[in-house]
Amino acid sequence: MGLAEPMSKDAKGKGSPDQALIRDLAELLEETGLSEIEIEREGMRVRVARQVSVAAPVYASAAPAAVAATAAPAATPPPAADPGKHPGAVPSPMVGTAYLAPEPGAAAFVQIGARVTQGQTILIIEAMKTMNHIPAPKAGVITAILVENGQPVEFGEPLAIIE
Repeated sequence: MGLAEPMSKDAKGKGSPDQALIRDLAELLEETGLSEIEIEREGMRVRVARQVSVAAPVYASAAPAAVAATAAPAATPPPAADPGKHPGAVPSPMVGTAYLAPEPGAAAFVQIGARVTQGQTILIIEAMKTMNHIPAPKAGVITAILVENGQPVEFGEPLAIIE
């Protein structure tokens, strides 16, 4: 059984992933900063994930600063309850880095108090060197922006609140 072979057969005859493939996927996780990656080849699915518990405290310490920074200029603080449970919360559809403007030095897509239409870009999330425009899921007024420019975001994390 050589490491150059992509798959080997185990005692039950099913394919098992090569250790080199798993190492390559683990390195890719490190390089991209993702928390997990999954591939499927020839009916074999391999998922490599790292524990998110280390990232959670880093995020938790950054989140209050982001909320405090947006609450001060807004004059209307976000709800005291979990912003992710707010009916107007816009969740992140992916893991990546949030950007509030189309490029450095440009004006932000939206400001607190701005009226948006459904489908209007409210921010960008960069994931794997791809800029993904995040549209407003409904028309309304931006009452809170819950992320800072350049902040890493997780899947499902609330980005903004539209009322």
